[in-house]
Amino acid sequence: MKHSFLLIPTLLAGLVAATPALADMQLATSKNCMACHAAAIKLVGPSFKDIAAKYAGQKDAVDKLSAKVIKGGSGVWGPVPMPANAQVSPDDAKKLVTWILTQK
Repeated sequence: MKHSFLLIPTLLAGLVAATPALADMQLATSKNCMACHAAAIKLVGPSFKDIAAKYAGQKDAVDKLSAKVIKGGSGVWGPVPMPANAQVSPDDAKKLVTWILTQK
């Protein structure tokens, strides 16, 4: 038990590392993304994992998808259009898309 204090920095590092992912899930929830999307399964729209896989390695993906978050779009994932999300700022759209593209 005398060495249990050595675990504290490791636990804190784990919490700090998890914070950005949690913050972006909270942002996705607050911007209503979760009404149509989920992390790993298709709902109305594609899963975040499927989006990340489709756009992996595309250098313009963040800009392209950020614009789509704000303006909406259709035809890429099937017949159901993605509505415009004017309540999402350009900065928040980039944060969301950057996070979505990290999903595995």
